Amino acid sequence: MKVKKAMVVLAAALAGLGLTACGGGAKSTADGLEGKNISIMTPYLSSVTTNQMVENLQAGLEKEGAEVTVIDTANDFSKLASRIEDVVTAQTDGIILVSADPSQLENQLQEAFDANIPVFGCDSGFIEGMQVNATSDNYQMGQLITDYLFNDLMGGEGNVIALTHRPHPGVVKRCEAFDDAIAENDKISLITEQHIPAEQPINDAQDTVENLLLSNPEKGSITAIWCGWDEPAIGATQACMEAGRDEILVVGVDGNEQAVDLIKQGTNLKATVKQNFDGMADIVLEQMKLLYTGKEIEKGDMYADATLITQENAE
Repeated sequence: MKVKKAMVVLAAALAGLGLTACGGGAKSTADGLEGKNISIMTPYLSSVTTNQMVENLQAGLEKEGAEVTVIDTANDFSKLASRIEDVVTAQTDGIILVSADPSQLENQLQEAFDANIPVFGCDSGFIEGMQVNATSDNYQMGQLITDYLFNDLMGGEGNVIALTHRPHPGVVKRCEAFDDAIAENDKISLITEQHIPAEQPINDAQDTVENLLLSNPEKGSITAIWCGWDEPAIGATQACMEAGRDEILVVGVDGNEQAVDLIKQGTNLKATVKQNFDGMADIVLEQMKLLYTGKEIEKGDMYADATLITQENAE
């Protein structure tokens, strides 16, 4: 009887070790997310879409019984790096980076990896050591909106302005698709590329475009404005409308509700690519539940589907 009891205890202990190991980290147990302290971290909470993802993640985690801390550093990456160090020191059970480039935070994230703290991304990049980054195929979205602008709207020729924000890992992939497309088309010229800060992108884009319209006053001097995401597209549209430049085509990416409304109204804003931000949050939540119940997950980027929105299919 004693031998039998010892074997049962040993089997239970080995099963427990196996569950912990297949999760890939000391913080991954078979208990799920109940009672776990999860840190959601972003530099861009003021962005409509980033805020949407954070809210969905927080609601989903709290529904599973996790305790959630949301940390926003207001476009300050050095502060974000410092706060990652803080939550690692405080032994958080998991980190979710939202709209943040992990390649700019490698040293701090390595501290999390060394402490066996799982790190997930939502609309961020992916580096070795992370679990999953849920995002859109940003290069493909860049191709989709650029091809529609260049071929369907512009007819393969004209002059274009680009409003970008290359520090964002998703936007930079869209910009790379734009760069590749314009390099292959000698009938389309880039007038200028302008960086739009993330804090007040609508206002800053409107101011930038107002100045560009003053320096390019003749109708036809600007064919289109390509925007790396929807907030600059909204600002650019407002500037064009106020100046009476209804001939200028504007496109963006994200599927922002205000942008879609402008498309419906038949303004300068002609198209966007709607990202599935709810789907991204769902991917992260599902993968976290798997990890924290001891299941194996496939590490890397996981994509949520995106859809081209024009006046014909805007809802």
